Amino acid sequence: MTAVSETKICNRALQKVGAARITSLTENSSEARACNMVYELLRDAELRAHPWNFAGKRIQLAASAEVPAFGKAYEYPLPVDFLKLREDDVPTYSRDWIIEGKKILTDEGGPLNVRYTKRVTDVTEMDPLYVESLACRIAIELCEELTQSNSKKESLKDEYKTAIREARKANAFDRIAQSSPEDEWITVRG
Repeated sequence: MTAVSETKICNRALQKVGAARITSLTENSSEARACNMVYELLRDAELRAHPWNFAGKRIQLAASAEVPAFGKAYEYPLPVDFLKLREDDVPTYSRDWIIEGKKILTDEGGPLNVRYTKRVTDVTEMDPLYVESLACRIAIELCEELTQSNSKKESLKDEYKTAIREARKANAFDRIAQSSPEDEWITVRG
């Protein structure tokens, strides 16, 4: 079996809309131009929409030499592949982090332990069920342009809902349950 590629993901989407296949995202065809226009945007949007296990990353950030103008004591530059902060390890209410632009502002001294969703550009790292849901999402986006069919688009939306539900379910089964932090109502009693 041949490896997954961006072109294969887009061809899967084109297959779903009933359009001609492509040999690369840079070929001179309306299908390739349409795929090239949406692929990266939708890949990142789908990565950001759910805490996919394959896209998780841990890092220790060092504080920047610059400090915020006011409000917080430290500034930490975010990694270049950063898409979304993961909040499943440390509950939001116990953090004083603010994300502004490409930085985390906080009063916590470094190093700052961060879990985040990274931008995954190597398709061989992607979960196969995520790939299928991404192909469905791309197909929805391309449908109107390539087929001018609203009914086809609606059926693709249903297919996407099923694919994303299956992908998220498999992703959840692959995660080890995290212990919940004790609620402040309980800890204050002790």
